Amino acid sequence: MSANSSLEKSELLPPLDPLAAKRWSRLAMHAPAAWLHDEVGKRMAQRLALIRNQPQHWVHWQASMGGWASQALVSQQYPQARCTVVEANESLLSQARQKWMPPWWRRWLTASPQFALMPDQPAQMLWANMGLHMQARPQAVMAQWHAALAPEGFVMFSCLGPDTLQTLKSLHLQQGWPPAAHNFTDMHDWGDMLLASGFAQPVMDMERITLTYADENALLAELRTLGRNLHPQRFQGLRGRQWLLRFREALRMGLLAPDSSGRLALTFEIIYGHAFKLPAKPSQSNLVEVSLQDLRMQLPSRRNDKLGT
Repeated sequence: MSANSSLEKSELLPPLDPLAAKRWSRLAMHAPAAWLHDEVGKRMAQRLALIRNQPQHWVHWQASMGGWASQALVSQQYPQARCTVVEANESLLSQARQKWMPPWWRRWLTASPQFALMPDQPAQMLWANMGLHMQARPQAVMAQWHAALAPEGFVMFSCLGPDTLQTLKSLHLQQGWPPAAHNFTDMHDWGDMLLASGFAQPVMDMERITLTYADENALLAELRTLGRNLHPQRFQGLRGRQWLLRFREALRMGLLAPDSSGRLALTFEIIYGHAFKLPAKPSQSNLVEVSLQDLRMQLPSRRNDKLGT
């Protein structure tokens, strides 16, 4: 598939409300930590052992969206590497510094991350946990990843896939309600976009994780930590108390776990991906051009040298 066709395909990806996506990026720092994000970060960190590249500098991309727990896991994998935490705006950067910068007396004991809108130097690895599915313009985000990496550097990312929350989406459809969540992109489309963004050797993988809950209150509390519904056709206004009662009843009846335990269940498709930035091509200034006429002029002298004349 050519880069042009990949770019055209990226324009057909599921639409997200850009204003809602931007609003969530500002709220993510204040939201409770998502257990699922931390668990996915742990599983993704285990994959680092399979990659030979040992970065001297790595970027934690928008840790406020993907959860901070994986920061320690990646730091343990690369204890000598410098880390730059990148956030979407100055407000998030300021909050990240206040929340995550260790006290002055601990900075003598451990390396402190730097905080920036973009890293000051190219990195050998970029880590982006569980945030790409909340981006209205994911292709632009991948272009930023590419710009932040040094040649032969690699990106590691995770996000939600299209089989996420299928039972909840079906419940909304059965009730005649607007979509319960925005649609999530297939891993093959993510691979195409990586190629279109200049990355090479993309490797995509997925797994499904099913979580169960004691009741609908625990389920809704979990959903609030994961993000927001960014579907352009979602509910546009507030719903009343009667709708909430009906919604809770529908959850109790429609999301029962298949093991007959009486618990409620939700399944999430998790997509993992990594890809490399190609080495830099040799610049034209390093190429020496010799004309055919010059080569012909050199041939007699070289022949005479060999003959000893």
